[in-house]
Amino acid sequence: MIRKFLVFLLVINLTACAELQQVVNQLPQGGGGILTNTDIAAGLRQALDFGIEKQVSKLTQTDGFYKNELVKILLPEELQKVDKGLRDIGLSKLADEGLKALNRAAEDAVKEATPIFVDAVKEITFADAKNILLGNDNAATQYLNSKTQTALYAKFNPVIKNSFSKVGADEIWKNLITKYNAIPFTTDVNPDLTDYVTGEALKGVYTMIAVEEKDIRNNLASRTTDLLKKVFALQD
Repeated sequence: MIRKFLVFLLVINLTACAELQQVVNQLPQGGGGILTNTDIAAGLRQALDFGIEKQVSKLTQTDGFYKNELVKILLPEELQKVDKGLRDIGLSKLADEGLKALNRAAEDAVKEATPIFVDAVKEITFADAKNILLGNDNAATQYLNSKTQTALYAKFNPVIKNSFSKVGADEIWKNLITKYNAIPFTTDVNPDLTDYVTGEALKGVYTMIAVEEKDIRNNLASRTTDLLKKVFALQD
């Protein structure tokens, strides 16, 4: 009896999966014609492009990172004691300036790195499109992350390094760390801030793309083109 019940559940599960896949495989109507795999891939690319255009562009503005609680770059663990140590001896303003400098470098770097993300969006294949469409609220962003993280880091890191010099973050933190290391009874620190900020800036970019993707998936009013309306109607 138990075996029959398990077989029954398996059949139900397989049937449900088959029906879900059939939603796309049979090229269902999207309100204005039959959607092809090409349409679906184009719709996903458009959603990601909108995420870059509407959300990532905000990060390039002054305080784009610093005053955005979703992506604000906080101090790495090894620098938290630097922050506290400086504040304890009355250098809170200098500590604040150091934190702001990290975020300024990210804001400056994203401005130059955005075209890399735009190019990466174009690489979404027709075969991947259906699985992404039927995935969770950030499936397209996760796909973009998995396909671009390594290459983007390699390209983003030198941009961050240059941005550190451009916004004066390197000198600010050299001064901060020198002052901290001079405090009696403290352990010297010398963190790789370029590596840290690069990683945090990339996470911030993906976070903001995901914000827009989720909005398009869940808010009909955010589907501002016919293509978005047709494609994302399939996952409603």
